[in-house]
Amino acid sequence: MLIGETLSVALGALRANKLRSFLTMLGIVIGVSAVIAVVALGRGAQQAVNERISALGTTLLTVNAGQAFGRGVASADSRAPLTMDDAAFLAERMVHATAIQPEMSRQLQVQYLNKNTNTQVVGTTPNYLEVRKYEMQAGRMFTTADDMGRRRVAVVGPSVLTSLGLDNPDALIGQPVRIRGLQFEVVGVLKSKGSASGFSDPDDQVLIPIQTARYRAFGTDRLRSISVLAKSEAEIPLAIADIQKHLRRSHRLRPGQADDFQVRNQADFLSTAAETTAVFGLLLAGIATVSLLVGGIGIMNIMLVSVTERTREIGVRKALGATSNNILLQFLIEAVVLCLVGGLVGVILGTGGAWALSSLGSFSTDVSSDSIALAFVFSALVGVVFGVWPARRAATLDPIVALRYE
Repeated sequence: MLIGETLSVALGALRANKLRSFLTMLGIVIGVSAVIAVVALGRGAQQAVNERISALGTTLLTVNAGQAFGRGVASADSRAPLTMDDAAFLAERMVHATAIQPEMSRQLQVQYLNKNTNTQVVGTTPNYLEVRKYEMQAGRMFTTADDMGRRRVAVVGPSVLTSLGLDNPDALIGQPVRIRGLQFEVVGVLKSKGSASGFSDPDDQVLIPIQTARYRAFGTDRLRSISVLAKSEAEIPLAIADIQKHLRRSHRLRPGQADDFQVRNQADFLSTAAETTAVFGLLLAGIATVSLLVGGIGIMNIMLVSVTERTREIGVRKALGATSNNILLQFLIEAVVLCLVGGLVGVILGTGGAWALSSLGSFSTDVSSDSIALAFVFSALVGVVFGVWPARRAATLDPIVALRYE
């Protein structure tokens, strides 16, 4: 039997059982579409995080509180605090930095008229825009005079504006909002930076002067972090050494004693984010791949049933001169065609699903040609692997026994 005729017979058998063929390939369709959509989500999340971190600038250094040690052993109260004195100490002595930006934060309720939202309230300095690469959409940033005078003024992010039921940034300028029972005047609205697919929303925050936060809103001088803007990428190692030297002196750490703070640059954040999202993406892709295997088992099951149903037909073909290789090829083609058609439909659905998540669900997605090709090739391999056993079973049937089969 020629290849063309074998292919025609295989396709004819699939067309004769359209519903069974569709249900058989459904597992492959779901598996391929899930793989493509999940990989697109993982790549989109990684790209969005990288863009957000890169947008902060390559010369940004972040100082966080670290483990407190006593006599070489981590202390029970865990973290050594960063304080306003540390930020002032760095600002006075650092020579390889252009800006020092301390910040403290709390998750608090913000109320405007009869609307309220729970958001991140950040006490910081007026150079926040410069250091964090933000821009104003409306109004102004609070000034050094506002900070020194401990004025109750606030700059809100666009997500806060939306949560309070407003769509016009100018509508909130000059209006009072209440934070932790205190009335603040809104003086500005930040321009949106966009969220990062499930990660913390940089637009969901309210900025207030750090001295106001210290003495009126939070009642503490402990900082969440200190951001340091190095003069250039070449001076980043010098700036890190500068930070370590001055903070060790500020914290009165003896030689040989471990640092009780951490200094991280953007490369560290990018590396950590890449590793995290890569592991997360592989995990999700692995889960999606299981559905491909389940679909392959379903195909093998249906093909075994098909061999049993068509035993007499196989006997007739062998009696008319079909070889075992012809029968093997016919059933193998049926399995591969089921997987390829299912893979093609899965590619279309997976790509469409990724687009829908991006357009309608506000998720960052990135469909790559590599993931499409991989899913498509894998679906073909599933057809070959899970179609071999039923095909071999059909090919090895004794024609005499097959002709007697009822």
